[in-house]
Amino acid sequence: NVHGKHIVTVEGIGIEAELNQVQKSMLEHNATQCGFCTPGFVMAFSGYALNKETSITGIRESISGNICRCTGYKSIEKAAVNIFEQLKHSPKGRSLDWLIKQRFIPKYFQKIPEQLKKIVPLSPLKAGVLVGGGTDLYVQKAEELQGMEAIPLNQIKGLTDVFQNGTKLTIGAGLTASDMLNNELVMTALPRLKEFFQLVSSQVIRNMGTLGGNLVNASPIGDLSVLFLALNADITLLNLDTESSRKLPLKEFFKDYKKIALQKDELIQSLAIETGKTMAVNFEKVSKRTYLDIASVNCAISIQLKGDEIKEIHLAAGGVAPIPKYLKNTCEFLTDKKLNAENLRKAHCVMKEEIAPISDIRGSAAYKRLLLRQLFYAHFIRLFPNRVKSSELLNV
Repeated sequence: NVHGKHIVTVEGIGIEAELNQVQKSMLEHNATQCGFCTPGFVMAFSGYALNKETSITGIRESISGNICRCTGYKSIEKAAVNIFEQLKHSPKGRSLDWLIKQRFIPKYFQKIPEQLKKIVPLSPLKAGVLVGGGTDLYVQKAEELQGMEAIPLNQIKGLTDVFQNGTKLTIGAGLTASDMLNNELVMTALPRLKEFFQLVSSQVIRNMGTLGGNLVNASPIGDLSVLFLALNADITLLNLDTESSRKLPLKEFFKDYKKIALQKDELIQSLAIETGKTMAVNFEKVSKRTYLDIASVNCAISIQLKGDEIKEIHLAAGGVAPIPKYLKNTCEFLTDKKLNAENLRKAHCVMKEEIAPISDIRGSAAYKRLLLRQLFYAHFIRLFPNRVKSSELLNV
């Protein structure tokens, strides 16, 4: 997944024999002690400087996946503010020339774009391991994959495309979470996506992990799987051998624990969601830590009202079944019902019958049932605060 990329390590980020502006800020604000974590922070801040966006929130989020055991973070936060103060005066778009002139990056960065154009694309049809972001595959099968040729999926035409066709938005399965956040079409369709993705992994993983990879992994608590199930997405599967494709609802893709409807020589090409309806969307997640953690239980909803009745609803949950679970029976029960506490309590009774959580390291089965109830109710309290009260739902 690094084919076609120029890799820069911390040794290659300095300005000749000097420190760059990021390194200076870390030094001047005493943001390094043992030094073990410092290269990671320097690279994260330098990567942020190369982005066009400038905000104090953004620069803090850029180091969300970095851990320091010594400083208590305050000195690192001060360095971040100092870097932000320098970047906020940059011209719109923040060119490489400006960053070089301001001594954020070395001069050789100017030549990288032209050098990358000389790289010959790999053929995805060659024998080898197909890799999206590799964030999961290389962890699970590190030894097995050593020495095997990796074929990056972003080399396959169409896997990173995003396009609107009528009321359908198609999102390429090769897109990373960060790609989706930076895509205008995706953000127009899902304006709260950035808020939801704050609960999904870290910035580093969001930069690498792909939509298709999250689905193929088939984790029962996959965040993107649960979200797109609730968006009632359709999935397109591409056969690399015949170059033919087929479509099916995402809710039919997950068959059993780690078993999916992917046939030999097939991969996920894209997902499509309906954007022509006014649907309210929400995503909730409970984990041991608020951020940078895998879910104990997660849940997503998309819902459309007509007056005080539920015209259409889609619900999905993770951590309560062997697969990311589309809650079909609950959705059918709520459709055409009035949105009120009584019907939601009845719907919860239906929901309890279509889930089968197990006790594991992330909690007991009873605890997960309780979590799902709370997340289910939380959707309606958050989306319809004037219609649904927690006291009514819980009979307080």
